[in-house]
Amino acid sequence: MSEPEVVERLRAAGCVFAEEEAELLGAAAAGPAELDAMVERRAAGLPLEHVVGWAEFAGLRIEVDGGVFVPRRRTEFLVRRAVSLARPGAVCVDLCCGSGAAAAVLLDAVEGAEVHASDIEPAAVRCARRNVEPRGGLVYEGDLFAPLPRALRGRVEVLVANVPYVPSGDVPLLPPEARDHEPLVALDGGSDGLDVLRRVAAEAVDWLAPGGHLLSETSERQAGQALAAVTAQGLTARIVEDEELYATVIVATRGS
Repeated sequence: MSEPEVVERLRAAGCVFAEEEAELLGAAAAGPAELDAMVERRAAGLPLEHVVGWAEFAGLRIEVDGGVFVPRRRTEFLVRRAVSLARPGAVCVDLCCGSGAAAAVLLDAVEGAEVHASDIEPAAVRCARRNVEPRGGLVYEGDLFAPLPRALRGRVEVLVANVPYVPSGDVPLLPPEARDHEPLVALDGGSDGLDVLRRVAAEAVDWLAPGGHLLSETSERQAGQALAAVTAQGLTARIVEDEELYATVIVATRGS
């Protein structure tokens, strides 16, 4: 199948960036038969990252298995902020790590960082281990802080928690790529979208080092409620935004 034919099939399936996707699929396929199968999967609605098996994130190629949350470009803003707050050798944690994209960037960008990551989804943990552990980090399976080593309590300097924040009632409104192919636990944040953030904030004070930071992505319309949820736990918090990426992040700090 020629590249113009691939582009035509992708356009017919509603792919907005058909030319770019055709190039990526052509590069990833081992031969014509595999390319045809990959184009068919993409045209059927599978996320491009699941088809090719990876996502570009903050300059890294992150492996992404089928059924695993695909790291969003806007989340690069969250991770850049985390990197800017991490001193060399910092103890960092990536909760709700998904593919382990944030943990991988921290390991890559922060000299000597000690990075731990966790996720409740077994498929995500298997994927994250391939992205994180070769870089020197550790990945655990379990709910939020539960699987982390107890020795980390009171020592975490940078805590990244890219929690699910879509209100339950809005999940059916998500694009089919997310709604049909990513785990619900990575999307659904409860009735107002803040259930998981509240749980993280409630425990964060016990895990953060004095002066340590919690960073979490939220939406612009939820920002006020998210800020209140975090400050209710005794953390000092602020909102930072990137208009170009349409990214909104809570940065909360434990007192010294």
